[in-house]
Amino acid sequence: MKHSAKTEYAAIAVLELARRWGSGEPVRIREIVARHGVPARFLVQILLQLKAAGLVTSTLGAAGGYQLALPPAAISLEDIVRTFEPDEPASTSGKQSRGVATLREAWAEAAEAEAAALRSFTFAELLDRARIPSGAMYYI
Repeated sequence: MKHSAKTEYAAIAVLELARRWGSGEPVRIREIVARHGVPARFLVQILLQLKAAGLVTSTLGAAGGYQLALPPAAISLEDIVRTFEPDEPASTSGKQSRGVATLREAWAEAAEAEAAALRSFTFAELLDRARIPSGAMYYI
């Protein structure tokens, strides 16, 4: 499964906003850029799209920035992918052979499996994973 850089940057931004969830402080674009290296020129557009999708809110002014509109557990990777890579319906013009219909059914099943997998990853879970180093060993 391959996704656009815009989708990747959006997921990074939402993960950072999830990390700061509950602080009451909006997160500034420059903080996300500094922490994760996301290009600032893309981040502004990305956050506006996330706002239009109802996933983030913004606060204007000197102390302004962005916050999640929903708890991290209520936002999944599927929400991000759907915002930046909406499904395009397959062309159904003309007569289809049984082989073409079978292929379309297979693509639809694969797309649903991918959507289910993405839906299973919430930003609360991703935050928990990010806090625990992989391969960490604990000794008593």
